[in-house]
Amino acid sequence: MSDIKVAGFKSSELIAGLDTVFKKFTDAEKQDQLKKTNGIFELQVSNEAKETATWTIDVKKKGEVYKGKAQPKADVTIILSDDTLMDLAAGKTNGQKAFMTGKLKTRGNMMLATKLDAVLKGAKAKL
Repeated sequence: MSDIKVAGFKSSELIAGLDTVFKKFTDAEKQDQLKKTNGIFELQVSNEAKETATWTIDVKKKGEVYKGKAQPKADVTIILSDDTLMDLAAGKTNGQKAFMTGKLKTRGNMMLATKLDAVLKGAKAKL
């Protein structure tokens, strides 16, 4: 179906949904989101089989979601498990709690990582 999905990852559907929402944004909504967030997130997600999938959420330049490493370089790289990403998206945990308990690691602009919750919640409201 979508080339953004990766088999064996529960969060694959979530990322594909986020991509759909970004594509449905009007130009004004997209510009508003870019202005509010102004960052490129690279998600490195590992599953129970110890495989890793990488997705990029660009909310700085283009307002798009794609599979693979960030081009240009990510402002923040977030390393977490498939389950943790699903819990974040479902609101079962928050980024700060996941970070403090070692379930989420960051490289780069850690303060920007705090905006991921808002991006996920905003997209979830549009689904």
